[in-house]
Amino acid sequence: MQPSPTTPRVTEARDPFQEPRRADCPWCGSPRLRTRLRAPDPLRHRPGTFVLDECADCAHAFQNPRLTAEGFAFYHRDFYERHLEEFAGRILSARAVRRRHRATAHALSELREPESWLDVGTGHARFPEAAKEYFPYTSFDGLDPTARVEQALLEGRVEEAHRGYLTTRGTAARLRARYDVVSMFHHLEHAPDPRAELRAALTVLRPGGHLVVEVPDPRCAFARLLGKWWFPYGQPRHLHLVPLANLRAELETQGCTILVTDRKAPHVPYDLSAALCLALAHVPPFLRATATPVLALASALDHILAPLAHHSRLSNAYRVVARKDR
Repeated sequence: MQPSPTTPRVTEARDPFQEPRRADCPWCGSPRLRTRLRAPDPLRHRPGTFVLDECADCAHAFQNPRLTAEGFAFYHRDFYERHLEEFAGRILSARAVRRRHRATAHALSELREPESWLDVGTGHARFPEAAKEYFPYTSFDGLDPTARVEQALLEGRVEEAHRGYLTTRGTAARLRARYDVVSMFHHLEHAPDPRAELRAALTVLRPGGHLVVEVPDPRCAFARLLGKWWFPYGQPRHLHLVPLANLRAELETQGCTILVTDRKAPHVPYDLSAALCLALAHVPPFLRATATPVLALASALDHILAPLAHHSRLSNAYRVVARKDR
């Protein structure tokens, strides 16, 4: 039996927003844990430190102690999402984000024309909006825990909006075998139980349907180099960082065939510039203005190094496309 990420083994909680610390890996059950990161909330500068542990056997990284349901809801409230979006906007322009969404949709256009598509963790549904160019006859729905998905429905970017999580009681059963494609772009790292999230995604997929998962790559060299300033660590909102080998094995165990693994296209060239922006968030505003040339240099280096991501450990994300066979 696989260990459950919802069952800690040690019973001392740090605060009401954190569960008891656990003594084993939620992915493989190994007790061989080591601390990978200690970091504060880098965006809102609230007190407290968040810890990421790593399993010495399977390399799964996870927040330990993990946020409680109340803490998780707090950090996913709309105001926090807006704060995060404002920060991201200083690193990647809206045009660059649209270009990435179009490139992702183009890369997935080799899939057989799907009738229905669910984008999980869709936010403002910018990906479905871009994907309609390549899938004009596909019905796109969105699922997200925030009110952004309801706004996306009002603005016509999705045809149906589902507020909440796939693992919410009754949601997967209600949507069972309804979709030809389910996509999760940078969503799985937020899930309290990644395995349950994958099972729910496969539940709403039709046989022969495709699951698309894109997540931060914990094996990225920048993660070790930049430490707490590596933006994809995403504390306190990122609960799990799943290595590619673990995700592949899990999907195969759940009856899928892996069709594509890609580290090149999902890489976002912002490691150095985002780290610098996070560091500058802690200095007075008048000093930030003087750092503009340094930020420009960091961004240039990010883009110079980007072509190497496919052939090295520099890629900060990976994408898996799997087919549900049973």
